[in-house]
Amino acid sequence: MIAATVAQTDSFEDGFLRQYADVVRCAYRVLGDRVDAEDVAQDVFMRFIGRRLPERSVLRLATVRMALNALRSRKRRLARELAEYRTALPSALDSRSVDPFAIVDAQSRTVLVRAALVQLRPRDAELLLLRYSGADYRDLAQTLHIDGAQVGMRLARAERAFRKEIDRVAI
Repeated sequence: MIAATVAQTDSFEDGFLRQYADVVRCAYRVLGDRVDAEDVAQDVFMRFIGRRLPERSVLRLATVRMALNALRSRKRRLARELAEYRTALPSALDSRSVDPFAIVDAQSRTVLVRAALVQLRPRDAELLLLRYSGADYRDLAQTLHIDGAQVGMRLARAERAFRKEIDRVAI
């Protein structure tokens, strides 16, 4: 009986220690900034303090949602960076000595991806971010409360919307 009581009081700490790195990684994939990812992780865990932590998929969904909210709050900065990217692109294309792969470097792609993500429907952005942070179809269905048979179709639709948005913001 005493062991059960100890397990219940330690469950938050144990869960925190087990899942903190995963939550930070998930937030980092969305935000691309370690400090911001740790802030989001802290906020996620604060929502559950004093209670037993939910399963991994619920924490991941909460993380994606909070990270998207943080990303949306940075929307103005992203718009400025995107404008700078578009301004720099023509000069890079005019240079014959520049390697074509260097034109669209990792940082520019990151700006484009984030700009596209904030324009998607929240449900589509959540689905894509969860899938590409390692969730399988069963996890997606369970986490987002959708029929397992619909996951593939919804994921394909979200990917099409994402590609369309990438094409729109890259021009």
